[in-house]
Amino acid sequence: MNGPLSPVGVQHVEPRQNPYVPHLAEIVEKRWEAPRIFTYRLRFRDEARRRAFRFFPGQFNMIYAFGVGEVPISIVSDPEDADLLDHTIRVAGDVTGALDRLDAGDVVGLRGPYGSGWPLEEARGKDVILVTGGLGCAPVVSVINYVVKRRESYGALKILHGIKTPKDLLYRERFQAWGRIPNTEVHLTSDQGDGQWRYHIGVVTNLFRRITIDTRNSLVMMCGPETMMRFSVRDLMTQGLSADRIYLSLERNMKCAVVLCGHCQYGPTFVCREGPVYRYDRIQPWFDVKEI
Repeated sequence: MNGPLSPVGVQHVEPRQNPYVPHLAEIVEKRWEAPRIFTYRLRFRDEARRRAFRFFPGQFNMIYAFGVGEVPISIVSDPEDADLLDHTIRVAGDVTGALDRLDAGDVVGLRGPYGSGWPLEEARGKDVILVTGGLGCAPVVSVINYVVKRRESYGALKILHGIKTPKDLLYRERFQAWGRIPNTEVHLTSDQGDGQWRYHIGVVTNLFRRITIDTRNSLVMMCGPETMMRFSVRDLMTQGLSADRIYLSLERNMKCAVVLCGHCQYGPTFVCREGPVYRYDRIQPWFDVKEI
């Protein structure tokens, strides 16, 4: 990608594109990550759209199953590989169920990108700490890919990921590969263990004791269940990390992605526009209130 990344809070939609019209995208590859979780690799059929499409790590697309509906899904590939767009999907309803029934060679609708991205320009020269839980690791995969390809531009990369059970682990081979990259740490934990699990057991906040956090030169990017993120934020701030160094990706019911339906309103903001990535100090009054 040429030029600087878009700042957090700025929505990027290609000029002269009708935001309501999905473009045809072919499923180039479908890869299973875990039970009921798969990754689509999509490619726009229209070559001009393919060349024009740009996104920032942290943004999402709306993926349309024809005749059923559409859902917001994070883009998990690197922005320099915009010719092929990866999206990891959990089967959880009618639309994702319909998408699950498709395979390589089938066509879906795709519109976007929408929302704000991760603060990767601000993070240059700093340690990057990623804290994720469950499928929450998907929205930061593009961050990992971005940092790894530009390793000399960033400090230490520390990846902390928690799951409920060992069978819930996504990207198993990728985690192993990331852990072999210089100046990179990968720490995995599961609420429950089994005879094959060789990593930590317990909640993800326990992993904070296994890393060194330079509170003056670190940015934390976090995604996962909000209960997990709420406890993680409190723990990090207790250690001295300021609220403006913590970024969260929130998940809400986004029906339109263009601030019309109002389903994703969060305090005075809309997650499809100001989010899904927020700097914590900007949403702290609402994030501390459950069920908002």
